Amino acid sequence: MDMNVISSPNSEKKGGCTTNCTLANKYLTSLPKKLKDNVVNFALETKKLGQEDPRRIFHALKVGFAITVVSLFYYFQALYNGFGVSAMWAVITVVVVFEYTVGATLGKGLNRMISTCIAGFLGVVAHYLADLSGDTGEPILLALFGFIVASTMTFMRFFPKLKARYDYGLMIFILTFALVAVSGYRDDEVIKMAQQRLSTIIIGSCIAMIICIFISPVWIGAEFHFLIASNIHKLANFLQGFGSEYLKMKDEKSKEEETFRQQYKSVLGTKTTEETMANLASWEPSHGKFKFSHPWKQYLKVGALTRMCAYRVDALNNCLNSDILQVETPEEIQEKMKESCKKLSSELGKVLKEVSLGLKKTKKTATAKTQLRETKKAAHELKMLLQETSLWEKFNLLDVLPAATVASILIDIVDCVENIIEEVHELASMADFKSMDSAVCPENQLSQIIVVGEVTTTDKNNHGPDLKGPTPSVAEPEIKSLQ
Repeated sequence: MDMNVISSPNSEKKGGCTTNCTLANKYLTSLPKKLKDNVVNFALETKKLGQEDPRRIFHALKVGFAITVVSLFYYFQALYNGFGVSAMWAVITVVVVFEYTVGATLGKGLNRMISTCIAGFLGVVAHYLADLSGDTGEPILLALFGFIVASTMTFMRFFPKLKARYDYGLMIFILTFALVAVSGYRDDEVIKMAQQRLSTIIIGSCIAMIICIFISPVWIGAEFHFLIASNIHKLANFLQGFGSEYLKMKDEKSKEEETFRQQYKSVLGTKTTEETMANLASWEPSHGKFKFSHPWKQYLKVGALTRMCAYRVDALNNCLNSDILQVETPEEIQEKMKESCKKLSSELGKVLKEVSLGLKKTKKTATAKTQLRETKKAAHELKMLLQETSLWEKFNLLDVLPAATVASILIDIVDCVENIIEEVHELASMADFKSMDSAVCPENQLSQIIVVGEVTTTDKNNHGPDLKGPTPSVAEPEIKSLQ
């Protein structure tokens, strides 16, 4: 037997210890560098977030200031004597209620105050009714009341309209009723307890709402307004770029020309965001050009129509894919279709830019309807070209199908754009926008728009995620549901 092959347990143990020590030494040696890198990356990420939207910094400072104010209930003995341990509810309320936008803060604050008042009153009533039944019946009645209230309020949260606006209030209703009614079983001072909690919750909500409104406010209504205008502008950019991109050879395409093809994709997935923003905007008071009764539901109709147009634009974009471009379109068809498609696409882009600019400036404009007439003329010319049977009979159907598909989609988009114009005009009338004689549509008129909360940051360099929306027929019921 070869003695070199034999290894003792002690030698294996020593080798393992040496390896572990080496690894531990490497880890400890690299730890300061890793820690430094993490700190640097965190600082760079913090700087990036602050530069993207400085209002985030102000929001953080506002929350800190609100917490400091409500903490006075604990710091000063005179205030603490008046509210006792219940003063902590003011701190909790600020933390829970204070949101980034005014609409979200008001929605939560008002829901919390109203729900606390009603549920607290009912909790006290339930406590006294149960107290009349004696020691044996009191816990039974309290349990029964709690079951009825919790079951009823929970089921009400399934109603779509109630869930959209009052879901948080219904949840707080259950919590407050349970706290007052159940804790009153062991505490005879139930009225004093309910009064203290109600007072501190109202004070905390009011402090959060006042600071949110009067110190660097972020109005979700204004964000929603500019989001809709920006979405329309993105479709306009695509349509104007499509006219020059269509029928180019694959090797002629540059990265700069490809950028416009990605902007519209962020429009496809904005339905949930728009509904949330419209709901929160309805809580906000009158501010700037937006009144308390501003027609936010009309924005949802415009947004739904914009998405329907974006689905058709998505189908148009697929016509620029490499697989479709591999089909060799006959030169005669290409020459005839090129100018007509380019003209119609360009006119559609101009019309949508006029609409987005008027909407952004909250102005009525008749220029879009005037330009739409020219667009319809271009669509009619293209339609007549498609109806020339003598032209199409010369060629194989598969060869001319891509060109005919592009023309058909462009003609369909004309109807979508007309519907958008009508709904935007209706919005301008409902919101009492002032008239604008003429609007010039420069390329970069829409400034950078930063949408907060559940909306992603959008600007001319951010084209949104590669979202794939449903087919056009899926979006059409949205308009009917908003009637």
